Amino acid sequence: MNYILFDDFSRNNLLPLTFLRPVADLLTGILSIRQKWEHYLGDSTSSLTEEYLIEKYPIYKGKNNILINGSILPNDELIEAIRNLRPNQALVNKDAIIAVHVLLENLDKIGEGDTEGIEEIVTDIDIVKINYLWDLFLNNAKQIEADYAILTKGRKSVEPSRSNRIIAPENIFIEEGAVVENCNLNATDGPIYIGHNAQIWEGASLRGPIAVGDSAIVKMNSIIDEATTIGSHSKVGGEVENSIIMAYSNKPHSGYLGHSVIGQWCNIAAGTNAANLNNNYKSIKMWNYPQSRFIDTGLQFCGLVMGDHSKTGINTTFNTGSVVGISSNVFGAGYQRNFVASFVWGGPGTGYSGYDFDKALETAKEVYKRRGMELTNVDMKILRHVYDITKDNIRL
Repeated sequence: MNYILFDDFSRNNLLPLTFLRPVADLLTGILSIRQKWEHYLGDSTSSLTEEYLIEKYPIYKGKNNILINGSILPNDELIEAIRNLRPNQALVNKDAIIAVHVLLENLDKIGEGDTEGIEEIVTDIDIVKINYLWDLFLNNAKQIEADYAILTKGRKSVEPSRSNRIIAPENIFIEEGAVVENCNLNATDGPIYIGHNAQIWEGASLRGPIAVGDSAIVKMNSIIDEATTIGSHSKVGGEVENSIIMAYSNKPHSGYLGHSVIGQWCNIAAGTNAANLNNNYKSIKMWNYPQSRFIDTGLQFCGLVMGDHSKTGINTTFNTGSVVGISSNVFGAGYQRNFVASFVWGGPGTGYSGYDFDKALETAKEVYKRRGMELTNVDMKILRHVYDITKDNIRL
């Protein structure tokens, strides 16, 4: 069987995080949505996504194909129901198409949205679906716990150093090569997972559920509160709560980040703070790309969402429910706008202007080089496409 993860309507609600990737490659918990599905299926997957992303995320077609909604998180019941599908059957619930079994000759038709001749099998299996940006951090605690069980089953943790103060050590798993010394680790309310070659520097305090990815660094005296994921190769300091920081992003200094999601290759400078609670305790609104307006999240706690390659200057301040697009550089005294588009340069003091694409590209190349990596031609083409489709929407 050939498995393909497809983007549905939620893809546009999840911008700017989905500008550079399919929905299935978003992170919630320890693993991306794709990695979760591949574990449960015991097989690899490809993507049915936006045309401009296909070169980086190609679709692989087989004689028998199962198309699976990439915004839905897997569980054992779903896997069984999906495997019971016959050709030209779709597993659905009241909110979404979950999966479709498609023969090769009908795959292109289904990919274009033509479902004629498809029999719907209605299920009442409980699903978790990522429809909006805030769904990522809302589900993060439970997903850390679920992924922790997957990654640690039948395995033994590296013995933690006696220099640490540890509560509930049975809920802590440390991978080979990780260095954890003179830290406070409290796993009473949820597990703590520390990846290969990660470093937790002295004085840091972690309260689970928490995930620290491979080769990530948590700096001295950091406060990492529950429901937080620090992606691989990221560097984090200050205070972070109920947030997801994706791979290769840095928040290495003081400042608070709560109920937030930060994309890849971001840099959050010293003293940057993101509010996550209104002073009047009212529900927080957040920018929605398909509606081109702020919509009510229904949440009392909601902080910052930042797209890939964006950066802040020192002492940058964000209000509740703020959204920053990709490849933007924001700085200056006072609160930033609640929505800063992609490829924008500036702040409330100096004003905002368009960020020249070539300059943004040069910065991205330098950031990759610092990690011993190279920005590929495919990545540059994707960035160029996003620049072209967003440049006329910059509100200066």
